[in-house]
Amino acid sequence: MQSMDSIPLKILVVQAPRPGASPWQHVLGDAGYEVTALSETKPAVQALASEHFDILLMDFGLSTASTLDLVRTCAANSPHTASIVVAGAEHQELAMQALRLGASDYISAPFQSDELLCALRKLEERGQFKEKVPARRANAEKKYSFSNIIAQSDAMKQIFETVKRLASYSTTVLITGESGTGKELIARALHYNSPRRGGAFVAINCGAIPESLMESELFGHKRGAFTDATKDKRGLLEEASGGTVFLDEIGEMPLQLQVKLLRVLQEQQIRKVGDEQAVDIDIRVIAATHRDLEVDVYTNRFREDLYYRLNVVSIHIPPLRDRPEDIPLLARYFVKKHAKRLNLPAKDLSEQVSAALMRHSWRGNVRELENCIERALVLSEQEQLEVEALPPSLREELPEDSSEKLVCDEGNLSIKQRTRELEVHLIRRALEQTKGNRTHASKILEISHRALLYKLKEYGLSGTSEVDETPT
Repeated sequence: MQSMDSIPLKILVVQAPRPGASPWQHVLGDAGYEVTALSETKPAVQALASEHFDILLMDFGLSTASTLDLVRTCAANSPHTASIVVAGAEHQELAMQALRLGASDYISAPFQSDELLCALRKLEERGQFKEKVPARRANAEKKYSFSNIIAQSDAMKQIFETVKRLASYSTTVLITGESGTGKELIARALHYNSPRRGGAFVAINCGAIPESLMESELFGHKRGAFTDATKDKRGLLEEASGGTVFLDEIGEMPLQLQVKLLRVLQEQQIRKVGDEQAVDIDIRVIAATHRDLEVDVYTNRFREDLYYRLNVVSIHIPPLRDRPEDIPLLARYFVKKHAKRLNLPAKDLSEQVSAALMRHSWRGNVRELENCIERALVLSEQEQLEVEALPPSLREELPEDSSEKLVCDEGNLSIKQRTRELEVHLIRRALEQTKGNRTHASKILEISHRALLYKLKEYGLSGTSEVDETPT
């Protein structure tokens, strides 16, 4: 949703299709930008001539000459459009040439999504788009409000309560959990529900930045500090001053930089590479990792003093397989999200799809579930999502006596009897999934706790576990 009094930045993306590469417009669209995506430079020139764009994002993977021509055209004919070029290691010299021709910035490929968003934020901070920044900030505050985070499990509700209590303070937080569980989502919720929400949220993936560049990226450098340091550069920590720094995969940070980070946490000061003067900053640090840092401390992979400085408050996000009641809720949310983005009709989940989703172990957690739903939407030709559209790994997990056979058995056409058999099957599956917890099973089945108790009695399902909870 966009605010009515200001509009989001319009970005023209010109990206070469690459096998296995993720389209940039997905990242930008989720961040609240209005995106037009093209794969050739010629239509991009036409688009720039007929429509105003705030930012042009170009890929040197298209064609060296045509990309440089596009930079020239943008600088000459669209002076109010900032341009960013994306260049791999083989195109670094050409990226420098693009900057001389008028490009505003360049990004080294491959890159993480947070690096792209950080580059765009740098342009905003130069003052070119001040009137449009409040719109996306309002979008972010709404997106990461507690009412907009999708979960209903007791474990996640407890995490939300912890986040609410922590949001008002600048306490350092360590978020742990498997990849794909939503660690950055919790970090952003901490930021956008805090007094720092008016400042920057800078996400840094410590495992994605080459070790040789990490110190300069984090702390900045002075001109002449090393061979390629042709001008002063502000580091990401300084750019986040007044806001929040999210250090993702903190366990991958080199030991020598862990010492400097410890000093930042203790003194709220940084020292740029090649500079003798310390610079005061005001940042809140939230770190995240999928590693066991206590083990890393024991094996001397991680500094013990930094670990205890980061671990002031710890939040552990359980994997999706340990909170199955969140699976149907998340699945329906992703159906709506991607149906809107892909301009497809939103579809219901069939009973067989719901059963398959509940059986799967989700080693990739929420990220894997989202990818699964997007795939199913694209491949489904039915009025609702059917098992045929699911990845093979999920289809293979369906049992021989799945509910699909119950529904499709031609030997018995009694609706009443087949409905009863289907309900018994689903209730047993829900109880098996929740280890006999009838309160959680009723949530998965999307019926009331009282209705589930009635059906257990009606169908004579008395062999369920004694484990239960009083409904709230």
